[in-house]
Amino acid sequence: MELNKLTQLLRHSIITSTTEAGSGHPTSSLSAVELMTALWFDGHMQYDFDDPHYIFNDRMIFSKGHAAPLLYSLYHAAGVMTDKELLSLRKFDSDFEGHPTPRIPWVDVATGSLGQGLSVGLGMALAIKLHMSQQKQTPKREPHVWVLLGDSEVAEGQIWEAAQLASQHKANNLVGILDVNRLGQRGHTMLEWDLETYRKRFESFGWNTIVIEAGNDMAEVQKAFNALNTAGDKPTMIIAKTQKGAGVSQLADKDNWHGKPLSKDQLVDALKEMGEVDTKIRGEVQKPEKIEKSHQTEYTFPADLELPTASTATRQAYGEALKLIGDDPRVVVLDAETSNSTFAETMKEKHPERFYEMFIAEQNMISVALGFSKLGFIPFASSFAAFLSRAYDQIRMIQYSEGNVKIVGSHAGVSIGVDGSSQMALEDIAMMRGLLDATILYPSDYTSTMKLVEAMHADQGISYLRLTREKTPILYANTDQFPVGGSKVLKQADTDKAVVVAAGITLHEALKAHATLAEKGTTVAVIDAYSVKPLDKKTIQAQAEKTGHVIIVEDHYPDGGLGDAVLQALQGMEVKITHLCVKHNPRSGEPAELLRYEEIDAEAIVKALSK
Repeated sequence: MELNKLTQLLRHSIITSTTEAGSGHPTSSLSAVELMTALWFDGHMQYDFDDPHYIFNDRMIFSKGHAAPLLYSLYHAAGVMTDKELLSLRKFDSDFEGHPTPRIPWVDVATGSLGQGLSVGLGMALAIKLHMSQQKQTPKREPHVWVLLGDSEVAEGQIWEAAQLASQHKANNLVGILDVNRLGQRGHTMLEWDLETYRKRFESFGWNTIVIEAGNDMAEVQKAFNALNTAGDKPTMIIAKTQKGAGVSQLADKDNWHGKPLSKDQLVDALKEMGEVDTKIRGEVQKPEKIEKSHQTEYTFPADLELPTASTATRQAYGEALKLIGDDPRVVVLDAETSNSTFAETMKEKHPERFYEMFIAEQNMISVALGFSKLGFIPFASSFAAFLSRAYDQIRMIQYSEGNVKIVGSHAGVSIGVDGSSQMALEDIAMMRGLLDATILYPSDYTSTMKLVEAMHADQGISYLRLTREKTPILYANTDQFPVGGSKVLKQADTDKAVVVAAGITLHEALKAHATLAEKGTTVAVIDAYSVKPLDKKTIQAQAEKTGHVIIVEDHYPDGGLGDAVLQALQGMEVKITHLCVKHNPRSGEPAELLRYEEIDAEAIVKALSK
């Protein structure tokens, strides 16, 4: 039988490639061989390897990314990967890394940080449904998103965040495949082979389930896939009992083999046990029906904005900006049950079909946003800035997945006032600056927020917009432009004694300080460093050289924020530097009280000049 021959080829490829590499995870790969063989080569998955970005391909996510040797062996068995490439596993000059990344054209997202794949798959499943609704012509079969999960990673809470939301959004085109091989990295898993408990748990979260008692028996696996029916409104989880290391007696159901390849001598014994393997056989993955993509509506951000006359919070301006960029059919908005505070609810009012309530589950929200981005949408994901820190691993993985995700954090800093320290994002800029290529934007008024949201919309990669709770005066005109990497010199004179670098709420304090000093006959320059990363180093350096004294003021902790960005820009320059930032453990109070308490208000700036 051809499928059984293919399983032998896959096992041969897995153990030979990992032994050649001297590292890898053969046992975690061997357990799921029958599951993947049936899915790929028995007509269930539809994928065009020549057109990997075709929106109506099925999608395959290895959430258990350490099973990369299995994935690469599948590519090899499908005829799209050479013997030489297979044996290049984990080598420096190879794209076939220890865990999959989009360096490989058929890999959508980087995986291996466990627990995230189901959320990404949910984002893709919802993106497919949205694409289907936007096209004039659609394929007869709705594309599926297949996610291979390990039983160890099901201990991650994000799995259950994704599970509950998938049923909430009726993602019936999402199919999880749970490889229950009983053994984790250091021993048995929480539930071992208790398939019934897995079944009950997923069903309680609103999923269909299919249980396979013998997940390394091809006939049983085929029977399960043939029974799969996604016609209802529920996602499906296939729960399969397997053996870790299945098919190789030295490894099968043996502990302490996680992440360890066979030695060359052990490989010889395993290949002898395996017997004759047809290394020339190749399987065929069914191609999807080809539909020409409908042309999307042209979109242009308006040149003339109607500006409010009264002070307006930047978070409210964000909501107004969404009304405009929401006319781009690629824009989707996700929010973690804070949309009436982040003002993301404006998208729900104007384009409800592209607003997704993520509820209070920020980790899942970020990974779902990544899934949307990989199918061509531009997701804006918002919550209170303080709560994005719990999703930092998910944010981190966007960069390795080449995602295009816009993250919006409102209510940043001590200036939020009476809600207290647990609600105050004071580490968020540092968090985002730690990413290699992230863009960090921090507007101070209505106009700059509107323009920077459009800049994010046009930007590629990870962008972060930091918003404040308090209303602030309008500083800028309609004609002002805010390119990424720029800044605004709002005040300057030949007699300036210092330059104050600020952004967001503290920019207004800097302007108050400027006015107070001017009344006393002293002038200072004021720079709005609205682009924290990339920073406008040239402008700051020029003002620093001119004045000899740089005062940085920020509503953020000392490390990793705007201050550190400016300090890096000034390295090697002989200038005086004063860094005003949040240095105490904050508490509830009125915004003005807290700015004063932390010494980041106008009074503190005035005092800094005389020190």
